Amino acid sequence: MHLPRAALEDWMRDFYFDTSIDLGSSGVRTWSLAELRRLLGITVGELDGIALDDAPSYGGGRLRRAVADRFTAGDVDRVMATHGSTEAIFVVMNALLSAGDEIVVVDPAYHSLTSVAESIGCRLVRWRLRPESGFAPDLDELRTLVTPRTRMIVVNFPHNPTGAHLTRRQFDDLLALVDGHDLHLVWDAAFAELVWDSEPLPDPSTLHERCVGLGTMSKAYGLPGTRVGWCLAAPEILARLVPLRDALTICLSPLTEHLAARALEGADRILADRRAGAARNLDRLDAWAKENDDLVSWSRPAGGVTAFPAFTGIADTEDLCRELGTRHDLLLVPGAGFGHPDRVRLGFGGAEDAFDEGLTRLRTALTERREAL
Repeated sequence: MHLPRAALEDWMRDFYFDTSIDLGSSGVRTWSLAELRRLLGITVGELDGIALDDAPSYGGGRLRRAVADRFTAGDVDRVMATHGSTEAIFVVMNALLSAGDEIVVVDPAYHSLTSVAESIGCRLVRWRLRPESGFAPDLDELRTLVTPRTRMIVVNFPHNPTGAHLTRRQFDDLLALVDGHDLHLVWDAAFAELVWDSEPLPDPSTLHERCVGLGTMSKAYGLPGTRVGWCLAAPEILARLVPLRDALTICLSPLTEHLAARALEGADRILADRRAGAARNLDRLDAWAKENDDLVSWSRPAGGVTAFPAFTGIADTEDLCRELGTRHDLLLVPGAGFGHPDRVRLGFGGAEDAFDEGLTRLRTALTERREAL
């Protein structure tokens, strides 16, 4: 197995921990343990009672129940806790795919959604979200890509990095497409609870036996440091993941499982706070883009906390992003890692004061570049 280097992760290693203003990440503002304890009423005694032992292979009972109550109408048998959604992607693809299989994957995509299948020896067919249509998903085009050879469709909606999303009708059409073929749908729902202009969609794993839903504490919940995710699927599918889990992580930490369970049990409070801040930042970004329409073009996201803008006269944004990191103490992610070198991933889920300052620094850098031409 050969996994190519992930350009996104290489960039984050270079700049994520060494810049003070973050306009590149794809999650909401993170919580400290103190903030989480105050919000959810987690006591020191409660934490002291946690035994630092192994956890069950499918995840601890309280965590699975919390995930099930939120996403599978209480059906715990359809839940496996994973070491972030990255482990879920890895074990699902290795359990359900073989070398030579054909998969259709949304493009652009988070690197694991393509690289794991490629490392297995699968043939990738890319369902492109196109900038000329504002990255809106075209289900008619998807239908032309799915053939009797297709064994998996891989999507993430709301989409990272463009913020595109499906309507309910498109969602239903996607499930009908699954129903008409011998394939699995892998639905990366990292941003499922961050939808701006419509109601969140249900997880398709609750509606179809050949659908697999993936989730994480890293994005909408602002708890990436727990490294807790989940896989939602029929029990028969989850059973196929256990041997791979045994070879990789065996189980999760009961401490982070407990924090994740408490966060999911108090999800409405956590989401209300972080959604409100991200929504205000999105409005700021919208106003900023209109004020600087000679410098930037973009499509307003329908969900998630990332946008995918382009800048006037810049065909490759890597030098700009590097300059922002080294001279302006600002993280921005070049679009080359998503196959669009003329764009950047711009995250708006962070602290509001830092977001305002970040937009100011970005405008300064863009203006200086234009004046230097």
